[in-house]
Amino acid sequence: MDVSWTLWALTILGLSLLIGADFFIGRKPHDVSIKEAGIWTIVWIVLAGIFGLGLWVFGNGQASQEFFAGFITEKSLSVDNLFVFVLIMAKFAVPSHLQQRVLLVGVLIALVLRAIFIAAGAAIIASFSWVFYIFGAFLIYTAWKLIQEARKDEEDEEFEENRLLKSVEKKFGVADRYHGTRLFIEQNGKRVLTPLMVVMLAIGTTDVLFALDSIPAIFGLTQDPYIVFTANAFALMGLRQLYFLIGGLLKKLVHLSYGLSIILGFIGVKLVLHALHESGVHVPVISIPVSLGVICGVLVITTITSLLASRKRGGGPAAPPRPENIDA
Repeated sequence: MDVSWTLWALTILGLSLLIGADFFIGRKPHDVSIKEAGIWTIVWIVLAGIFGLGLWVFGNGQASQEFFAGFITEKSLSVDNLFVFVLIMAKFAVPSHLQQRVLLVGVLIALVLRAIFIAAGAAIIASFSWVFYIFGAFLIYTAWKLIQEARKDEEDEEFEENRLLKSVEKKFGVADRYHGTRLFIEQNGKRVLTPLMVVMLAIGTTDVLFALDSIPAIFGLTQDPYIVFTANAFALMGLRQLYFLIGGLLKKLVHLSYGLSIILGFIGVKLVLHALHESGVHVPVISIPVSLGVICGVLVITTITSLLASRKRGGGPAAPPRPENIDA
């Protein structure tokens, strides 16, 4: 799809206004109810649907199908991210009324960093068509890894801080308790980070690691940077509300990793076939409607089997309890 700089600017402006409105509405720290989370989850999904239909009306059917396939894929992968977000919140004992602020800023950091990843990926693809082989092989490897991890006992799993986060903490220092929504405080004559700032960085930088498989995955569905970016943006922007909505259901999605591994493996094969086709080899090419059908079908089946398996186990393990409010 031919996208002008004007459309790019208007899209970024529109997304910025939506993010600003989201920040304004949730500016006051509070415990997010299931009702509030449900309403805003529906709002973000409806907005994504309107955008996808707009692509169909003002662009073309192919662009719209690619957007919906990319959005659903990124949304399903982002649900898997929520498992790690739960671990991060527990690791840093984030007060329940501050969790939405953490997720909002953390997701905003992730969105900016993903935009950089997408721009770099688009530039590489435009210059080196053989990179599809690498993307495809990486997704197939990631799919295999997901299956291996899903088969392990992860009841005692705990979030481990990455090197970047540890180096930031060491350089600036961290306060010993939360100070409301403040990100920095003066302590012993030195400006140090608050735990709130640290957990925001943890959410944002950890999501970048997930981008290592989600970005190649969506490039396997479309090579249009505009669709890649907007699908990622809409999938990420509703992530905060989704966290509060399905937090208690996460432990019941016991087969989610298997479903995601099938999706990533499928897209990996699609990428390799596309690369072979571009090289002049006569191989079947998987269309977007087929991709969309496979992705939706796998997610529906995975959800149903997960809930049935959890019911047989007596509801599955309970979700981690929210820590009580510390000093705010």
